[in-house]
Amino acid sequence: MTSAQVDNQHGVTDAEGSAPEEGYQRGLGNRQIQMIAIGGAIGTGLFLGAGKAISKAGPSIILAYAIVGLVIFFIMRALGELLMYRPVSGSFSEYAREFLGPFMGFVTGWTYWLFWVVTGITEVTAAATYVQYWTDGIPQWVAALVFTVALFGINLISVKLFGELEFWFSMVKVTAIIGMILIGLGVITLGFSDAGDTASFSLLWSDGGFFPKGIGGTLMTLQIVMFAFLAVELVGVTAGEATNPKKVLPKAINTVPWRIGLFYIGSLIIILSVVSWTAFTPNVSPFVAAFAKIGLPAGAGIVNFVVLTAALSSANSGMYSTGRMLRDLARNGQGPKIFTYLSKNGLPTRGTAVSVAMMLVGVWINYQWPGEAFNYVVSFATISGMWAWIVILLSQLRYRAKANRGELPQSEFKAPGAPYTSVFALAFIAMVIVMMGIDPDTRISLYAAPVWAAIMGIGYLAIKRRDPNVFANSGPADTTKKG
Repeated sequence: MTSAQVDNQHGVTDAEGSAPEEGYQRGLGNRQIQMIAIGGAIGTGLFLGAGKAISKAGPSIILAYAIVGLVIFFIMRALGELLMYRPVSGSFSEYAREFLGPFMGFVTGWTYWLFWVVTGITEVTAAATYVQYWTDGIPQWVAALVFTVALFGINLISVKLFGELEFWFSMVKVTAIIGMILIGLGVITLGFSDAGDTASFSLLWSDGGFFPKGIGGTLMTLQIVMFAFLAVELVGVTAGEATNPKKVLPKAINTVPWRIGLFYIGSLIIILSVVSWTAFTPNVSPFVAAFAKIGLPAGAGIVNFVVLTAALSSANSGMYSTGRMLRDLARNGQGPKIFTYLSKNGLPTRGTAVSVAMMLVGVWINYQWPGEAFNYVVSFATISGMWAWIVILLSQLRYRAKANRGELPQSEFKAPGAPYTSVFALAFIAMVIVMMGIDPDTRISLYAAPVWAAIMGIGYLAIKRRDPNVFANSGPADTTKKG
């Protein structure tokens, strides 16, 4: 089968990889896609979660981030190979449907939708918590409600406005990290500030060594590190609305190594050289601790503003992706037909509205249990997010095998080292899942997985009994309805 035949089969009709049958408007340019890719890799997992990881592993957390970062790069290159084969908005469930079967496509679409609903609840809850730093008189649930409604309004206007907001959210995070690195380098090399006398790169190994908690301590932080990278795959969901996906997406994916190197590894090296790892506590941001040690009184406020934007960025991305996942499911007969509707601006407003309604459950949780809300919803996000990575890797392996046999055209953006790198990434994810089962703090997420799998199985059988033809074809159906 030639490339032209495949493109025609799936509705891809131009050189840029447009998919007009999806009905979306390609309003995301290179600048916005690049920042969405960067923002997806920088979130509260770094600004807040790194503190817990450091307290558990010491300086060796740098190695953990480097190894996981390499695995993430393998995953993103596998996704890139699939995106250049067929750039579509519902990428994960579309590829699962085509290469792994209709049931896997069904499970992946709904699981990724649930992932972002849960993540949206988590991040809105976190954002409401951060606001308490400045205005503790405002109830947490009120702040959560305001943020949810405001972001929903933005997602109803245009995809370009969504991209612009993500651009500036990401710019805040990038600027903060680069500023921290430059200030930290100045403290280490020039010796100014309150931390100047003790700051040194030797802090990376002088207090108990590079592995003060042993190799086992480092391994037990891998699930924390993996959580920090969740949503990096969001760039794949933008494929249906990128102005030139076959040019823009490879550029965004290829920046993953230097993004991880600078924003994660670089910032951690500097922070752990300014402040000894023994000074960090699990519930305090390492950035706040570093600013405090340097003696910048505004440091805590700056970091709080940055993590607020990181949380809002993630919630904004959740609203964007959930509507598109519901529409992809509906277009393939695996969700209510009402979700196929697109607004005049090419937005899946009904799917987004229902998803936001689910996120409003988070407002109720904030009202009922303001002190425990974040912990109630965060555990399931990790395992459901990693499911998308597993599906990407399995789909890429199946696609590569078919392409090598001449059944499908070769991708213009092959993953280097595949299939070996993809197999390694799958094995690594499996090891992390085992670690999650061992750690009592994360074990709860594995309890929810079988329940969700049972729900998916029942839903699949119910839909198949109602209409056996729904799962007969792997290609997307054109049921677009514009208003």
